Amino acid sequence: MNRTVEVPSWTGRLRAAGLRVTQPRLAVLDVVHQDPHASADQVAARVRAEIGSVSTQAVYDTLNTLTEHDILRRFEPAGSAMRFEIATGDNHHHLVCRGCQRVLDVPCAMGSIPCAVPEDPQGFVVEEAEVTYWGTCADCAASRSDPTGEPSAVEGPATAVSSPVTKSQVGNP
Repeated sequence: MNRTVEVPSWTGRLRAAGLRVTQPRLAVLDVVHQDPHASADQVAARVRAEIGSVSTQAVYDTLNTLTEHDILRRFEPAGSAMRFEIATGDNHHHLVCRGCQRVLDVPCAMGSIPCAVPEDPQGFVVEEAEVTYWGTCADCAASRSDPTGEPSAVEGPATAVSSPVTKSQVGNP
């Protein structure tokens, strides 16, 4: 299926970042907007379905360029492929299901931010900290309950980092 993909705000964002407006860039933005948290391979497959022939390397280059220009945000949950979302300038974290790898956005925890500022930064100026919450989504928990109703153990990474806490939030928990 070949079609022209364009969302008017994407053209403006690309130009504001000093980037040329190209069909692959518009298609990547459209795909990531429609499917936040998609991996690079998922984006590449959907872009090819949207606009036809485009190389995987071209999609990877586009993802990197858009990330470098703060149009996209890249994060990598431990044990998973890099994922991409539109950079909105907000601060949010991610919930990752250990069962199905589903990723959801959650607002930044307000109040004390555990480990956002190291006790001794050893001369570093801390600009951000990353947080990923790991657990089991309701669907996986329901499907993995044993007959007694007790959830079974779900394998997955014990800890991970992913979503930045910005410098302004480090100083203002």
